[in-house]
Amino acid sequence: MTSVVRLNDGRALPSLGLGVFRLSPKETRRSVETALNVGYRHIDTAAAYGNEASVGEAVRASGISRDEVWVTTKLWNNDQGRGRVRPAFEKSLEQLQLDYVDLYLLHWPHELRLESWEELVSLRESGLARSIGVSNFLVPHLNELLTSGLPAPAVNQIEMSPFLYRTRSATVERTTAAGIVVEAYSPLTKGVRLDSSALSTIAARSGRSPAQVLLRWSIQKGFVPLPRSSSPERIAQNADVFGFSLSADDMAVLDALDEGLTTGWDPASTLG
Repeated sequence: MTSVVRLNDGRALPSLGLGVFRLSPKETRRSVETALNVGYRHIDTAAAYGNEASVGEAVRASGISRDEVWVTTKLWNNDQGRGRVRPAFEKSLEQLQLDYVDLYLLHWPHELRLESWEELVSLRESGLARSIGVSNFLVPHLNELLTSGLPAPAVNQIEMSPFLYRTRSATVERTTAAGIVVEAYSPLTKGVRLDSSALSTIAARSGRSPAQVLLRWSIQKGFVPLPRSSSPERIAQNADVFGFSLSADDMAVLDALDEGLTTGWDPASTLG
C-alpha cells in the first residue's frame, strides 16, 4: 500500500492503519506482524492499551526499515499536565524500544490539555515525536487549542463511520478547515452495524465485504481509517480497499445512515 495523505507539517501519513485497541500483547504481536507482511505501514497503539511493547517487537522483527513504518502512540489522562508528559512519553519509547514515534497524540481532551499540548510541541521540536496531534477533540476543544497561539495539531483522531458521520459533521468541518487530518477509529463500528441492510446491498453490488465498503467510504471522505482485527484473513481483506471506488450514489446512501452511534466513551461528555 502506497497511498498517503499529507499532513500540515509536511509529513506523509499512510492512509490506512492497523489499530490494536483491546488486543492482548500476544494478539498484538501476531496482528502487527501479519499487517506488516501484507503491506500495512501504519500501526496505531496507546499507552492505555498495554501493548506498546508488542508493537515495537513486531516492528523490529519485521526487517522493514524503521523509516518505512509509521508508529503512533498516545498520552493517557493520568499523565497529562506540565511536567508529567515527558516522563510518560519516555516510558512509551522504552516500551516500544524505538528511538522516536511518528505521531504522538493527546488521547482525550483532559482538563489539562493545553498544558499537555505545550509539552507535545516541545517533544516535536526535540525530534522524539515527529508529528503531534489530538484524539477525541470536538469543536469546542479544537477552538480552544486553535486560538491558544500554540501550533495546530497535524491529526485529530475521532470515532467515525457512516453511522456517526452527520453527528460529527461540525467536528469534521472544523478539523479539515484548520488543515488537520481526520483519523477514524472504530471505522467498522466494532462490528455492530456490519449487518446493516443498506451496507450489505452496496457490498453485494460492489463485490466487496461490508467492512471493505466502510473503509473505502472513509478513505473517499479523506479520513485515515484504523481498523482493528486479530484475524489474519480480515487484516488482509481490510488492506484490499484501494482497487475499487464507491459511486456518488453509494456514498450518499452511506452518508445517510447516521444514528449518532458511538461504540465507546463519548467525548461530548467533556463539554459544558
